Amino acid sequence: MPRPSLTACSALVLISAASLTAAPTLRIDAGQVTGHVNPAFSGLMTEEINHSYDGGLYAELVQNRTFQDDPKNPVHWSLLQSGKAAWMGLDPDHPLNGALRMSLKLDAQGASTAHRVGISNDGWWGLPVRPATAYRLSFYARTDGPPAGALKVSIESSDGSRTFAATEVPGVGGEWRKYSATLVTSKDAPISSANRLVLATESPGTFWFNLVSLFPPTYKDRPNGNRADLMQFMADMNPRFLRCPGGNYLEGDWIATRFPWKNTLGDLAQRPGHPGCWGYRSSDGLGLLEFLEWAEDLGAEPVLAIYAGYSLAGNHVKPGPDLQPYVDSALDEIEYATGDTTTTWGARRAADGHPEPFPLTWIEVGNEDSFDKSGSYNDRFTQFYDAIKAKYPRLKLISTITPDQSPVACVHSRTPDAVDEHDYWRANGFEKEAPTHFEKLNRSGPKVFVGEWAAYEDVEPWTEASKALPPTPSMKAALGDAAWMVAMERNSDIVVMQCYAPMLVRVDPNADRAWRPDMIGFDSLHVYGSPTYYAFSMFSRYHGDTSVRATLSGLNGAAVAPLDTSVTRDSATGGITIKMVNVTGNPQETAIHVEGADGLAGTGRAVTLSARPEETNSITDPTHVVPVESEFRGVGPSFTYTFAPYSVTVLQLSKR
Repeated sequence: MPRPSLTACSALVLISAASLTAAPTLRIDAGQVTGHVNPAFSGLMTEEINHSYDGGLYAELVQNRTFQDDPKNPVHWSLLQSGKAAWMGLDPDHPLNGALRMSLKLDAQGASTAHRVGISNDGWWGLPVRPATAYRLSFYARTDGPPAGALKVSIESSDGSRTFAATEVPGVGGEWRKYSATLVTSKDAPISSANRLVLATESPGTFWFNLVSLFPPTYKDRPNGNRADLMQFMADMNPRFLRCPGGNYLEGDWIATRFPWKNTLGDLAQRPGHPGCWGYRSSDGLGLLEFLEWAEDLGAEPVLAIYAGYSLAGNHVKPGPDLQPYVDSALDEIEYATGDTTTTWGARRAADGHPEPFPLTWIEVGNEDSFDKSGSYNDRFTQFYDAIKAKYPRLKLISTITPDQSPVACVHSRTPDAVDEHDYWRANGFEKEAPTHFEKLNRSGPKVFVGEWAAYEDVEPWTEASKALPPTPSMKAALGDAAWMVAMERNSDIVVMQCYAPMLVRVDPNADRAWRPDMIGFDSLHVYGSPTYYAFSMFSRYHGDTSVRATLSGLNGAAVAPLDTSVTRDSATGGITIKMVNVTGNPQETAIHVEGADGLAGTGRAVTLSARPEETNSITDPTHVVPVESEFRGVGPSFTYTFAPYSVTVLQLSKR
């Protein structure tokens, strides 16, 4: 839980402005609008990294469910037998279909009522069990002859000493068939993750399996849906958009391994999956429709990223005829998301279970194309831009190269509606740069989408040394993050959207982790938010619709200003929201003068996140650093407020 000595500072002491001498001063002109805050200003960016999807948000509990994760061994599967010889192994000669070509063969000729033979899956670093919970099981199976009796399916402890749920499915015959069942855990089942799924037989025979799937209850009870706890953490952030599919996951290492959106639609048995770019395969169970529904479930709008002909290994598609099939595919993808049921791809979406079109405003053309050394992005972007604008003139297009990154390689033949800026800096770099970075941008150019950003403490995220650090950031990084959010919000006349990255990380010791810091950590049973998660939530939940002029003075000319701020006003209610970041270890008693906002209530509301820089949250101490809410009195045209050491504070001033 939060340290009382720090959170108590959020109550703070108010004194009259006249008694101040050398205190910092914040002057607010509530009538001077400097920008309009986009209702979709704060959102989420995700990609398949750190097991964000498979083994993370996507609720599937079986790892390697189609036996494609390793070409030689059925990893995460084990043979169960008691005393007699049995065998299991990968078998490419009995494919389920053209999409799923590798099956698991089980030789159980020695099975009997006294001798159970089966296969078990250990899940994603454990298989979560909760009491009185229904799990949806499905799998494909066949034998080499007549029906071979019932298969006994169970959820057991890893050592087999306890069975928490069990059922039987009908006898398996000589042709591939899908089997489904519900497993309900007992009321006294312990909350645990050291468990396994077992499919076993007591009848002799040879069996083949494919697409073995087990789902717990999902968010909003969607079939093939998402983890309820992770979704709730996201919903609590009040995101207004979801950038999908984000980052390197869109491009893939090679053109052939880009995000294959058409292969991610429909029946799971027809989704072959594809290699990811962070060391493991993607099942594509979380496909394009699931991305769109994910946004829908959060009340957010998708920002749809389309593959634009460049992949991470450096290969690109030549603009012109070679690129045209990819442009056509992007048009199909947009039609899938937005077309009515009279269109080809709108009808396909309806057939997939979602007749209503999804809202869509923004299209991002590629991802980080500044890494493309061919210099082809201008021509590639232009080809996509012309085709999309011709068919969908209301859509806004985002370029992935900013003029600051490369005045030569950036788009110059067309004017993007926005450019995507990615910022990964040390926390003190964010704090130093925040007061001027966005102020220096050309207001006559495209708007800015800060599509990836994060502060790190000291060690660069892309280095091997970062893997030895905690997966989520400390308060030190959160202060840098908050300084950056203040700067973005203060410059909402040009910054139209922003999202932190990466958002999710699996924190189990043996899980693949490619990048840190990450906003939200989780294992099989638990989820926690970092200090940055709470700072981001404070910014996304509390703001007005207009940014107003606010100036800070009396900061003593420090290289890094002790305070930084943004102020917004709600044009409907007249309420004012002040965001203040104090990056020092000293309380900052501040004189606040408000002009152009008569009739403020005498009592305000404060939300304060404060902790020492090294403090953080973790899977074992998930709420060590959390915001504290309080009321304060004495609000008027001039009053004082003392901002706690190392703090992110939101002050809400309302009208009487």
